[in-house]
Amino acid sequence: MTSAEVRQSFIDFFKSKQHTAVPSASLMPQSPGLLFTNAGMNQFVPYFLGTEKAPYSPPRAADTQKCIRAGGKHNDLEDVGYDTYHHTFFEMLGNWSFGDYFKKEAIEWGWELIVELWGVPAERLYATVYSPSEGDPSSFDQEAYDFWAALFIKKGLDPKKHIINGNVKDNFWMMGETGPCGPCSELHVDLTPNGDSGGKLVNMDSDLCIEIWNLVFIQYNAEADGSFRDLPAKHVDTGMGFERVCSLIQNTKGFTDFSKKPTNYATDVFQPIFHTLEKLSGKTYVDIYPDSVESDKSKISAEMKEAIAFRVIADHIRTLAFSLADGILLGNTGRNYVLRRILRRAVRYGRTLGFSSGQTFLPRLVDTLVDEMSGVFPELKNRAGVIKENLQREESSFNETLDRGLDMFEQEVEGQKGRLSGEFAFKLYDTFGFPSDLTQLLSAERGLKVDMATFETLMDQQRELGRKARTQQLVRAADIASEVSTIFTGFETDECNATVLEIHLQEDSLLVITDRTPFYVEMGGQLGDQGSLTVKGINYPVSAVQQLASARAHSLPTDALIVVGDEVTLRIDPTRRRPIEAHHSATHLLHWALHEIVSTDAAQQGSMVSRNRLRFDFNSGALSSEQIDALEEKVNNSIEAGDAVGWHEVPHASIKERKDIQQFFGDKYGDEVRVVQIGGQQGKLDGYSMELCGGTHVRNTKEIGLFKIKSEGAIASGVRRIEAVCGVAAYDWIRSVVEKSTEEEKELRLLLDATNQALISLGADPIKFPLFPHIMAGMLDEASFEQKNAVFKEMLAYTKGLKAATVESDKALKKAQAAGAAKVASELLSELHLDSNLVIAQEGSAALLQELLAGLKSRQFTRTAFCIIDDGDKLHLGALVGTDSDLNAGKLIQSLAPIAGGKGGGKLDLARGAAPQRGKLIELEASARKLLL
Repeated sequence: MTSAEVRQSFIDFFKSKQHTAVPSASLMPQSPGLLFTNAGMNQFVPYFLGTEKAPYSPPRAADTQKCIRAGGKHNDLEDVGYDTYHHTFFEMLGNWSFGDYFKKEAIEWGWELIVELWGVPAERLYATVYSPSEGDPSSFDQEAYDFWAALFIKKGLDPKKHIINGNVKDNFWMMGETGPCGPCSELHVDLTPNGDSGGKLVNMDSDLCIEIWNLVFIQYNAEADGSFRDLPAKHVDTGMGFERVCSLIQNTKGFTDFSKKPTNYATDVFQPIFHTLEKLSGKTYVDIYPDSVESDKSKISAEMKEAIAFRVIADHIRTLAFSLADGILLGNTGRNYVLRRILRRAVRYGRTLGFSSGQTFLPRLVDTLVDEMSGVFPELKNRAGVIKENLQREESSFNETLDRGLDMFEQEVEGQKGRLSGEFAFKLYDTFGFPSDLTQLLSAERGLKVDMATFETLMDQQRELGRKARTQQLVRAADIASEVSTIFTGFETDECNATVLEIHLQEDSLLVITDRTPFYVEMGGQLGDQGSLTVKGINYPVSAVQQLASARAHSLPTDALIVVGDEVTLRIDPTRRRPIEAHHSATHLLHWALHEIVSTDAAQQGSMVSRNRLRFDFNSGALSSEQIDALEEKVNNSIEAGDAVGWHEVPHASIKERKDIQQFFGDKYGDEVRVVQIGGQQGKLDGYSMELCGGTHVRNTKEIGLFKIKSEGAIASGVRRIEAVCGVAAYDWIRSVVEKSTEEEKELRLLLDATNQALISLGADPIKFPLFPHIMAGMLDEASFEQKNAVFKEMLAYTKGLKAATVESDKALKKAQAAGAAKVASELLSELHLDSNLVIAQEGSAALLQELLAGLKSRQFTRTAFCIIDDGDKLHLGALVGTDSDLNAGKLIQSLAPIAGGKGGGKLDLARGAAPQRGKLIELEASARKLLL
């Protein structure tokens, strides 16, 4: 079957089972917690949660969903091109039941499609079912086991061999500590030549045994007391990897030949793109792969690099084209910057295929995609012109700096070993537009690691310098005198028509004063607007605004063609204003919550609100973690309540004695003041939060989105500062924290597993630490703040606990090694003649060296001993000189260690050292023997 036939076969099969075929949702997610739509579930979340009724009769659906995983917790970007099955863009085939059928039908229909209709050999299939370890949620999924067992038995297969117990990480999905959850069953295919892996490769990250279908059974509600209650309506959520199924069907000659490892790239999903790339580049694609995604990139052959480049470009053009078709543009923040990084990565790989800075190649791949996929995804054809235009512009722009940056990189790394400085990585980013992951890739190809800590520090400094530069520009503008007045319309509208009253030329800008403006100027802690000014059909960017007495000046480029008297249209950038307004309204809620939870004496000492964060200073003692939690909960409860936000101008004299309206003594107020009210009846001045404020705000607290406190600390004696984020910025911050925690978790888990293996080999008990369940992020986005926050804290606590377990295991290993080393040392010394000089070379840990030296001293050894211990990583060296020897232990180490590239030293009677060149062990031992024996 062709890929189009596979896709249609899936949809037709489930249509025959009374499923409604629904179109793919956009890659632009509805949830602010996601960078891109990354699973088929996302568009159906309201049906699973019961907030909306599924509009299908019966309530069943089937689809193919466009997905991107290239950022956040689910990020496959670094693996693309290096293995057979990871992609940034992929299709997820799925069938769904919303309170209708359940496990029996889902499993039996899955088997019917895979085995009976498509013909996948049942003996190559392995199903996983949930089997919890001690402390894990819920219980063994006996129901799923029995359904799978019946199907395997019917084919004459032993279910005990073909049904694998799965752990909580792979086979249990939760919305959070509480809420809908359930087990899943995965279907894996053995791709080994003889199909005889016996299930040992299931969930082992092997491309010789891949998961093709996951069936999630949402059947429980996790209760606060740790119990699991059956849901009244149980749901099915399945996801099948489309590209993986195509690979399985197209690469095995009708499932008769598995001698060559199936690969997604050897299918008609990718081959047409390869053919176009071959024509454009003059290169030929060869389907070869490194041994592992972890392979040393500095040792990959030129032919392999070309094969990887073909695959990376083919993958990335799909991600870029489909994103642009859904209106997601390339840019400098969030998902937009993820796409820009992907494009620049593709352009760099284009150099490997011979594409130069004088030619763009990405736009020329679009027609191939349109020809192959617009039948299912018509948006590709409808927006082909827009896709090409954006790719052309972005690739051309990066081409201007890529080669110079690559030349500078080559000069910098020549002769370097180990590490590339963060300063240079930042220079590549700042000067040549190299995303940090591109610099990391280039460095890995040279066997180098990038100092990312320094890079991130320099990025933070750049952001702060940019803010100060904008402020300095406005300070210079304040020297201008103006007698005119500007009416502010920005409380009610984002744009207005206006007349130019004055123009003032500055060094680097043109300041244009108009009679009206929707642009808010920075004051009261709220940052000013940016946007555009249109005159005579020409758009000019407004980079900043400044108040000059009663006039408001807009900063335009110096070459703007504009004169006094021109009629213009002023438009603010709503993507900047809306999050600023959200942070401003959140600041008011935080101020109110501080009075409710901490003290009514917690008076504001300063604030700042931007599109990405808020800062609030107040007088108080240090807050406890419980108080911070309570503040977050109170603010988020108000946000979720959807309370109205309004403002009213009233005579100052009428409210200045009211204690329930926050007003800041020392501030000068006019006769008329503006009260911003949250809650209560609008116009009645009876809200629970009321402040005198001249800034702009949301109209309803729900527009604020999630609120999260990042930090709380002292900035002066008796003055505290809270930094917080809300809306998209909150999700971005949480995502970055979770990403960092996830990476740390992976490293810690590998370290713990390795340490435990060493403990077991020494006969000691391993240190166990449970796995973390799979979180259904799409559903969590619809949860309450308490549920979201609980999951966030649980993930951080989990990583902290895993770190503690790793430390504990390391201590246990050292203890076990010491005990084992003491025994080995004792046995070894008992076999040696201790009345003459000794040279001892042995495999073991550093602890063995310590025990040998200690054992010799305890036996009152009087001669000279030189010990070499090989731990598999380096050589540990020790020298002991007794009373009957006139040698110097320190000098002995200093003379012998350099033979293996090492060094060391010590006292006259005892010295130690280390050497990295294990291959020189024999030469080192021979030199020691020549010297001592």
